[in-house]
Amino acid sequence: MTSKRAIKADDFTRLEVYSDPQISPDGKGYAFVSTVINEEKEYESHLYYQDLKTEAIKQWTFGKGKNSHPRFSPDGKQVVFQSDRSGIPQIWLLPLEGGEAKQITTFKNGAVNPEWSKDGKYIALTARLEKDEAIHDQQELTKEERQKEQQEKNKLPRVINRLKYKSDAGGLLDDKKSQIILCDIAANSFTQLTTSNQDHAFQDISPDGTTMLFAANLNEDADFELTNDLYELDIATKKVTKLTNEKGAYDRARYSPSGDKIVCFGHELDYAGATLTEIYLFDAQTGERKILSEDWDFQIGDMMIGDIGLGEAEIGPVWSKDGEKIYFIGTDHGATGLYAVDAAGELETIYIKDDHVFAFSHGEEGFVLGIGSPEDPGNFYRLPHDGEKEKITDANAKILNEVALSTPEEVKIAAEDGWNIQGWLLRPYRFEKGKKYPLVLEIHGGPHMMYGQTFFHEMQLLAAKGYAVLYANPRGSHGYGQEFVDACRHDYGGKDFADVMCAVDHVIRNYSFIDENRLGVTGGSYGGFMTNWIVGHTNRFKAAVTQRSISNWLSFYGVSDIGYFFNKWEHGLNLLDDPQKLWEISPLKYAGNVETPLLILHGELDLRCPIEQAEQLYVTLKHLKKDVEFVRFPGANHELSRSGDPTMRIERLNHICRWFEKYLM
Repeated sequence: MTSKRAIKADDFTRLEVYSDPQISPDGKGYAFVSTVINEEKEYESHLYYQDLKTEAIKQWTFGKGKNSHPRFSPDGKQVVFQSDRSGIPQIWLLPLEGGEAKQITTFKNGAVNPEWSKDGKYIALTARLEKDEAIHDQQELTKEERQKEQQEKNKLPRVINRLKYKSDAGGLLDDKKSQIILCDIAANSFTQLTTSNQDHAFQDISPDGTTMLFAANLNEDADFELTNDLYELDIATKKVTKLTNEKGAYDRARYSPSGDKIVCFGHELDYAGATLTEIYLFDAQTGERKILSEDWDFQIGDMMIGDIGLGEAEIGPVWSKDGEKIYFIGTDHGATGLYAVDAAGELETIYIKDDHVFAFSHGEEGFVLGIGSPEDPGNFYRLPHDGEKEKITDANAKILNEVALSTPEEVKIAAEDGWNIQGWLLRPYRFEKGKKYPLVLEIHGGPHMMYGQTFFHEMQLLAAKGYAVLYANPRGSHGYGQEFVDACRHDYGGKDFADVMCAVDHVIRNYSFIDENRLGVTGGSYGGFMTNWIVGHTNRFKAAVTQRSISNWLSFYGVSDIGYFFNKWEHGLNLLDDPQKLWEISPLKYAGNVETPLLILHGELDLRCPIEQAEQLYVTLKHLKKDVEFVRFPGANHELSRSGDPTMRIERLNHICRWFEKYLM
């Protein structure tokens, strides 16, 4: 039996989360970002550098605030990064031969995502600007001036005249648009490259510095469309050329080292939001397009769900230095790995194990990988081109030596129709043979995401409290091919529901220590929908916690920041197409059947699954005198459990544990 203590609800505040490794041009080391929660329970991010020979780590930024997005100049003498140390994100330049960081932007609304031109003379950055707003007389407001401006704005009514007027991340949107700006370092001057009254996403600058790639939807009907295109802009003439066909969504475009090819991720929405991502290769001269991933059946990118990861992550596509290969992260059967593809579409596995590759950087000698696992929130590893990975950091060693963590056991589940479902089971803290334990079923959101081999504090906490924890990837999850991820669309509450119940039945049959009379269930977002659906269709569970959930698809259509298209994508119809059908798959309809004690957790500023979804469910159940409780989290949006206010995150975990202890222990 372990002598280590059980993990606690607030232990995530002691974790150091690594992200965004960037190998230096000389290959001798790499920069990265470390995010912690400070004594004031606020997030704080700083830049570090590790020498790859000595493995010594040096801290580059200090003080409070968030510093991120480090990018080496091509000669390796400077690092550009973004920091909110002045009160709002701006671009800063750090000389590596000595000296203090210098602020190079003072845009009123801030500036983000700096990237160097290949000759090191320019930095491309993104700033939000009003239509026809001048960039040369921009002045950053003081904290007091920003507060006053916001107070004055809050006194005025909001006039809404577009469909896409809010987002969970940004709240109610204003009329500012993301524009791409070029900073001449020597002249300390700025040139605005994009001017259309739409958001522009910078992608890359050509090796010769003459053209730039960006992604946008520049159509008149952009407000009603869910597609975007790739464009190439001539920096001297500002001429814009469209590279794609208005049929899909494209991102992460990069020029080859020679500049003759362009690679990007994207797809043409063949299966709406469940479409597997493709890798496209363009001839930069002719515009001819080739799909490198056409014959593959796995998801490109990192679709792993956890509750610890913070900060940026490079998932590719990244060109090899000779331009012969393209590197990227892929998602497969509960794990993520590093892959490569050549111009002929030949797929090569560089690295994949039972863990979570969340970031990488490529240099002449090989890779720096960011890797996490169920028992490690994440560290960096060196991976030579011809060799085995070697751990080079030891983040969180102190706390990981203190706490006991449960190692997941893979479970292979047969669905009712014979489909294979992958899941995992955590045994409770200080597990004893012959003893019976309650089980908590966790259901992920998305629904097109994936549980797998990564650190999940919430699940470890439940195991520490004495529960067996079951989590699985029912149909609709990524990691198992196109047919599998598409299989829950137009069938919410159907075979996806059957899959999670089969998972419960499987572990009850095969693990004698599980007490089938003490079952709990919880999940967030789609997992919250499924929790609501479950308690309306079976009384097998003795307690349930629904988080940021969906209860009514009819109202979801009009209140969610994605509702106007999500219903069509996932259910095949909009509100007026067939309201009765939407009602039939709404958990609220079955509230009268609920006998399971239900705890409802919801953020008051959630715009993805707005709190009215929770309010409808709570009032209905309470009016029916059901056993229900409602906890509202002020100031919290849909990301509460992952990147929300740390104090609120602790409270959320304590409420989950309180509810299950009351009914299952």
